[in-house]
Amino acid sequence: MSETKDLIRGGSFLLDTGSFEDVFTLEEISDEQKMIAQTTEDFVRNEVRPHLEELEKQNFDISVRLLKESADLGLLAADVPEQYEGLGLDKISSALISEKFALARGFAITHGAHVGIGSLPIVYFGNDEQKRRYLPDLASGKKLAAYCLTEPSSGSDALGAKTTAKLSEDGKYYILNGQKQFITNAAFADVFIVYAKVDGEHFSAFIVEREFPGVSTGAEEKKMGIKCSSTRTVNLEDAQVPVENLLGEVGKGHHIAFNILNVGRYKLAVGAVGSSRHALHLAATYAKERKQFKTPLANFNLIKNKLGSMATKIYAAESSVYRTVGMFDVALSALGEKAEDGREVAKAIAEYAIECSINKVHATEVLDYVVDEGVQIHGGYGFIQEYEIENMYRDSRINRIFEGTNEINRLLIPDTLIKKAMKGELPLMQKAAGLQEELMSYYPEEIEDAPLALEKHLIEMTRKIILFTAGSAIMKYQMGLVKEQELLAFAADMLIELYTMDSVVKRTEKAIAKNGVEKSQHKLNMTTVYVQEAFDKVDAWAKDALATMEEGDDLRLRLTILKKLTRRNPVNAVHLKRAIADRVLEADGYVL
Repeated sequence: MSETKDLIRGGSFLLDTGSFEDVFTLEEISDEQKMIAQTTEDFVRNEVRPHLEELEKQNFDISVRLLKESADLGLLAADVPEQYEGLGLDKISSALISEKFALARGFAITHGAHVGIGSLPIVYFGNDEQKRRYLPDLASGKKLAAYCLTEPSSGSDALGAKTTAKLSEDGKYYILNGQKQFITNAAFADVFIVYAKVDGEHFSAFIVEREFPGVSTGAEEKKMGIKCSSTRTVNLEDAQVPVENLLGEVGKGHHIAFNILNVGRYKLAVGAVGSSRHALHLAATYAKERKQFKTPLANFNLIKNKLGSMATKIYAAESSVYRTVGMFDVALSALGEKAEDGREVAKAIAEYAIECSINKVHATEVLDYVVDEGVQIHGGYGFIQEYEIENMYRDSRINRIFEGTNEINRLLIPDTLIKKAMKGELPLMQKAAGLQEELMSYYPEEIEDAPLALEKHLIEMTRKIILFTAGSAIMKYQMGLVKEQELLAFAADMLIELYTMDSVVKRTEKAIAKNGVEKSQHKLNMTTVYVQEAFDKVDAWAKDALATMEEGDDLRLRLTILKKLTRRNPVNAVHLKRAIADRVLEADGYVL
């Protein structure tokens, strides 16, 4: 990626049209990044997937062995700085590793928990001594990590934790008491990142080793899916944690937790894209092999419609995720020497907290859609464990709960946007106020007959719709808007679709600029379908939002304005989805 690109503000996609030249797309990965992705995929296919049946039976000796073998290839060291014996790779390379590990199904959770939320708190917030003590072993697989935030009484409400930490009388230890629940890798992790309240009040983070006195784990949870991964409680009974294992500062644990969640969210989205691709491959190959009424399922147009929709949604999620990761790399390049400071890296990623939540919600829901349709295409066989799609269906469900539920993330998206506006980082209020006057006399413009012209118009209308409805909500409820969670969810859904639509169009626009329309037709078809269907949803959400806020003449006036913004001729999505499906079937899965 070019280091000369301008730094883009998080959330600015709502206000600025921007240029496709500023957006990173997956087609731009370097030969070195392709090699990293291929190395990861080869390892997963050749070394992990042959053991999936045993891993499903929770033979964690194999899990540990495979993690150590992956470390020999550098697959645990991507995000660890070189000075601590890591590889210090760019975020695109790191994302590609996470995406390819998705082929490992539940074992991908094992890997992701170690390299992501397990190790990154030390990478970003550890002092030099802590980094030198732990990171080389975490990068080499000598030690494995886990992340302990959730408790029996607190999940998404992290600050509601009840685990306590009290300084010992001799001042050498923090004594931790409490229980952490649903902890991935708990069966074999050597190092736990644990959150506790010092003196029952100051939320703080600690590096806790399994061998410390007072640390133990419970029995394996009996889960719906991701059975390859270990999930247990971690018990802390007068656990003795040396004072030098305090991570960051007392009372500042929330900074660590929230920053690590940003990383966890985008990595989860990347993995969901990888899983979605594999599910489409399973569905496409089965549809070609299975016959009904002496005809392959792939010849039925309703099946093609499903395959076309699946591929389109994957293309959209992939475009959105890698656009975001590309912004990370630009931001980190801009740090210069500060990039060696983990806190500065976390801060640079936190600039895109809105985009991280958007990707988490969108990609995990795309995955659920794709595996659900995959099961449907398999028919009765999709319900049988012998077929991999059954396993993927069960495994996918947790992703909408991980890293803050999708409901919590939907509340975070507009909340974070408003906070950025209140800080003066985005001129949201000014744009919304100016739009109210503009819309009273607005008349729909003519749209030129050119590739992506209609899609760009619909994106601009989506911006106006969001500012129109959000401005109305802010004026009506002011500080009370925080209690109107349904309205916030409508706003979040519209923002998710805006960012995704914009990402898809800019990716395809970049492809057309480089290769021409004819060679980009498949991408253009998927873009047209996605934007049309997304805009229909935006239209419906806006109507629901306005009906929630207003009634009578006020509602009719606002609906009249909305109708101006949503006027357009529909496209033949049925025809386009057949063409998309034909490409998918020809390639036995996702193809560009």
